[in-house]
Amino acid sequence: MSEPIRIEEVEAETKPPRARVEDAVETPVETGGRQRDYLDGFLAQKPQGDAGHEPGGALYEAIIDALKEIYDPEIPVNIYELGLIYNVEVTDGGHAVVTMTLTTPHCPVAESMPAEVELRVGSVPGVSIVDVNLVWDPPWDPAKMSDEARLELGML
Repeated sequence: MSEPIRIEEVEAETKPPRARVEDAVETPVETGGRQRDYLDGFLAQKPQGDAGHEPGGALYEAIIDALKEIYDPEIPVNIYELGLIYNVEVTDGGHAVVTMTLTTPHCPVAESMPAEVELRVGSVPGVSIVDVNLVWDPPWDPAKMSDEARLELGML
């Protein structure tokens, strides 16, 4: 036979205290311990890219700005925000290589758009040579658009 169920009346429920970061117990690890904020060194780093040809550098950003001035003739969004620019590389000597695609292989500007990219990037001070690589793999899709482009096209 089983034991009868006991019922206990409680006047009020006491909630356990909330955990706080300050109450955390630090435990040493094999490497000799852990700092309180292990992200300090990472967060204190300054962005890299002081060189003009690296992302964040003046020449690189000037090329991106030039690309943002080129608009797709059928869509009121620049080709950079539209996600047509896959990669931009710039060497110390000012050689720029732009890898891009178009919305479709049958795009009406398939012949003129790469030439316009070459012309605009080549006009950036500090750029000596421009190579534009038009690729179809991976194919462009609307997921490559920036949030700004989606907002402009009413897709957000």
